[in-house]
Amino acid sequence: MGVLYLTALVLSLVGQALVDHGYRTFFWRDARRAAVVMAVGLAFFLTWDVAGIATGIFFRGSTDLMTGVLLAPELPLEELFFLTLLCWSTMNVWGLMTRPGAQPEVPR
Repeated sequence: MGVLYLTALVLSLVGQALVDHGYRTFFWRDARRAAVVMAVGLAFFLTWDVAGIATGIFFRGSTDLMTGVLLAPELPLEELFFLTLLCWSTMNVWGLMTRPGAQPEVPR
């Protein structure tokens, strides 16, 4: 039971990869640019988390659904997968919304 949340996150990431591959929205559009955007996004959110943990705003809740593996004090392994999912799904939505033909023509 301790890997249920991580499993759900990994399955969700697989879903994002399938959307990305099917519609060429992020990594399959430009892998190098996507890797940079993903790295910057993860760095931003991990910095945000560390700052929140340091100030006592964020803390790890206890649940049997998580692995219990910590990357840092109060920073569970699952957080890295969640942040990756957050960044990837955001970029997939952005990629879908900025495709040619995604926005309806405004009559003049």
